[in-house]
Amino acid sequence: MVNYWKSKVLPTIKKVFDKNGHKKIAAAEACKFFDEAKEQYTKEFEEKKTELQPKVVEIYEASSTEIKTLVKEPKEAGLKKHSAVVQKFLDELAKIEFPGTKPVCEAASKVGPAYLPGPVFFVFEKVSTFIVMEEKKEEAAPPAEATPEKTLGTEVKEKDIVVEEAKKEVPAAEAGACATTAEPPKVEEVPPPALGAEPAKP
Repeated sequence: MVNYWKSKVLPTIKKVFDKNGHKKIAAAEACKFFDEAKEQYTKEFEEKKTELQPKVVEIYEASSTEIKTLVKEPKEAGLKKHSAVVQKFLDELAKIEFPGTKPVCEAASKVGPAYLPGPVFFVFEKVSTFIVMEEKKEEAAPPAEATPEKTLGTEVKEKDIVVEEAKKEVPAAEAGACATTAEPPKVEEVPPPALGAEPAKP
């Protein structure tokens, strides 16, 4: 039993750990080189922004829900869980020459995106700026129902109605004013009977 453990189990465990150890070393080197070039990638990104935006938005919209969630809320757990779709997304970005994606893709294809959280999330952060801009544009778009032309026409009609009603009210007011200024009909005054006098017989 001890011989089996030494000859079969231990070498297998050692091999697995060595493999992961190599991955970690390669990933650390890739991250280091990427960090040194970050400023250059940012500069390229700013220069190509206008050209890249429609392409990036198109790739993002065609991506899975997992990618959309990771772009908006980058988490290492999600990166490990969805490494296959992340690799595909990075490959698509590399095709349109998105700054920084080429070295990340090459490194990720060897060690896996989960070992490169820094570089991957750097790319995702740049992608998210386009997504935020796109969402703001959609929110700022005016609703199709209330157009300025319709509103203006309604206002004009309302003004016409008010003017017409005002015209109708003016003659009525003038007529009332005439009636109040006309002299009232004269009533003949009958003098009161004198004291002690008999009332007049009809």
